[in-house]
Amino acid sequence: MSSYDKLYVAFLRYFNVERDYFECHEVMEELWLEEGRKPFYQGLLQVAVGLYHFENGNISGSIKLFEAGIDKLRGSVEEQAGIDIGAILDDSQHYVEKLRRYEEAPFAFYDLNIRITDPVLEQAVQELEL
Repeated sequence: MSSYDKLYVAFLRYFNVERDYFECHEVMEELWLEEGRKPFYQGLLQVAVGLYHFENGNISGSIKLFEAGIDKLRGSVEEQAGIDIGAILDDSQHYVEKLRRYEEAPFAFYDLNIRITDPVLEQAVQELEL
């Protein structure tokens, strides 16, 4: 049994496996509210919603959410929570840079991954039944 909150595990499952960014928002918002509105959780939520917006053609909304998420995650680097925050920050920043040039250089939507560094968390994500 993992020591991670089930909602956090569900978020990572929806993000990395199911690729359902709307559900990412639903479960992470619940966790964010339960855990006292930690910027770390909000940052992850906003990155997921940034992907959701881009997937649905809302470029400006995607940029805004990605930027807000990046800002919150930068301030939360000490809260690793079993994931590689530096990697998701770099990947998100790269996505924003591409989105800013979208009109000149359009590109197809692509998923991001949150690299899980804790084997216990990775196992919990893989075993979770949604």
